[in-house]
Amino acid sequence: MAIDYSNTGTDLKQPQLNAQGLRLGITVSRFNSAVTARLLEGALDELNSLGAEKSKITIVEVPGAFELPQAANILLLNDTYDAIICLGCVIRGETSHYEYICQSCANGLESLSLKTGKPIIFGVLTTENIEQANERSGEENSTGVHGHKGRSSVRTAVEMALLAQEMSVTRGLCQEQSV
Repeated sequence: MAIDYSNTGTDLKQPQLNAQGLRLGITVSRFNSAVTARLLEGALDELNSLGAEKSKITIVEVPGAFELPQAANILLLNDTYDAIICLGCVIRGETSHYEYICQSCANGLESLSLKTGKPIIFGVLTTENIEQANERSGEENSTGVHGHKGRSSVRTAVEMALLAQEMSVTRGLCQEQSV
C-alpha cells in the first residue's frame, strides 16, 4: 500500500550545488552509443552549469556497461577523484544476457563505492527498448520525457561529493575537539 506523504509537513529541498573545485571522473560505454553520447553531452552540460572546471574532468570510454566498474576502479587507482559518474545503456534483448550485464554492472559499481568510500554514480539506463532509452537521454537535445539520466547523474555525483567533503571536515573537527 502506498503512503501519501503530501500532507506531512516534510519538505525536502533540493540543495544548491556547486561543482567548482571538484575532481570528477566520467566513464562512458560506447555500446548503444547513440544513447550514451547524449548521456555524456547532458552530463557535460550539467557540469558546466554547476561551475565544474573542464581541467578537473576526466572522461574514459569503454566498450560496454560491463566494463564500467573496472574503468572506475582504474580511475580511482591512478588519481584522486571526488566522484565517478558511470554512464551506459543496456537494452533488453531476446536472451538473459541483459540481466547478467545489468546486475554485474550495478553490483560492481556499488561494491567499488563502498570499498573506496567514494561516490560512484550508476548512470546506466536499463530499459526494455530503444524508445525508453531515448525518453531518458534527451533525444534530439530535449530533456527527455522521463528526465535526463546524464544530467541527474551529475547532480547526484556533485551532491554526494560535497556531502563526503562536509562529513570528512565534520569528522575531523569532532576528532580534534575530543583530543
